[in-house]
Parts: sequence; C-alpha cells; structure tokens
Amino acid sequence: MSNAFPEIYLVRHGETEWSASGKHTGRTDIPLTPKGEAAARGVADRLKGLSFKAVWSSPSQRAFNTCTLAGFGASAVKKDDLQEWDYGAYEGVKTKEILGERPGWQLFRDGCPGGEAAADVGARADTIIAGLRAIEGSVLVFSSSHFLRVLAARWLGLPPEGGAHFVLDTASISILGYEHDLTEPVIRKWNQK
Repeated sequence: MSNAFPEIYLVRHGETEWSASGKHTGRTDIPLTPKGEAAARGVADRLKGLSFKAVWSSPSQRAFNTCTLAGFGASAVKKDDLQEWDYGAYEGVKTKEILGERPGWQLFRDGCPGGEAAADVGARADTIIAGLRAIEGSVLVFSSSHFLRVLAARWLGLPPEGGAHFVLDTASISILGYEHDLTEPVIRKWNQK
C-alpha cells in the first residue's frame, strides 16, 4: 500500500453491451462482453501483490463476474447497497434520448422517474462508507459507475450530486484514502486504466 492508512480500492465492472452503447444500466442484470471479461482479467494483474481485509461486490453479475475474473470472487461478500443507481423509467435508455424528451435533464440533479434521486444513492453510499471505516485495513470494492461516483463524493464529504464531477471508465481502478490522518479523506488515484 502507498501509505500507512487504509485504502479503499474501487473497481468499476468491465464492459457490457449496454455500457458500450451508452444505455443506463441500473438493475438490469446483463453480462460482460468478451472485451469486458478480458479487461476484468487484466484487473488481476493490476492488483497483483495487494492484500485486502475485505472484498465487497455489488450483487450484479457484471460487478461480481469482474470481481471473480480479477481473482477475488472466492473471498467477496455481496452487498446490496453497492448496486448501481436505480434508473426507473430511464433504465436501458441513452442520455441523448432522455434529453430529447426532457431537455436539460441531469442525472445527478434530477434523478429518475420511478427510480432513485441522488439523495437515495447517497444514503446507500453513506451506509457503505460507515462499513468501510469500521474495517481496520484496506478494502476492495466492485460496483458500477454512477454508484461509485456518488461514493467518492460522499467519502469526501460532498453532497451526492458531487459525483457528477467524477468520470469512471469500465474496468478502471480508483483509490480512496487519507492524507495526514483518518479525519482527512482524499482521493489518492482516480479512473486508472
């Protein structure tokens, strides 16, 4: 690890057909593409030699299969609170299509009809953060883009809407940690490929 404090490694799942096409994929449980599977195997090389007190995964097959292909499935615990944003009526719809019907719409500001608002996702992120901070050691987390962006915002003490300022590519690794002591949460690395 890069310092004496615990670090939280965040891994976004590998590519799916919907992530490649730009469709909002919340609770629809779709598999990784062959490219996504290869990228998930590549995560193993990037995490080689690291040890973690805990490994947590979203229950979605795209996150858990990324975890498994990266070599951590046997020790992973599935956490429902790590699920992606519930997009409600916008599930499977591209942002461009939403904007055609609802000009000016922004996910982090406006949420989704029949789905979650940023505050809902933020409440789940806060539950995860409380669990992470209770573990004395580094943790590896597998989940999806928008949830992890809200998690990063809440880690820093920003409102959930602050997640709009972070972008995550598929199969990327980010690291949350601390600077001088455990009262100074920071982002140590972001969106590493």
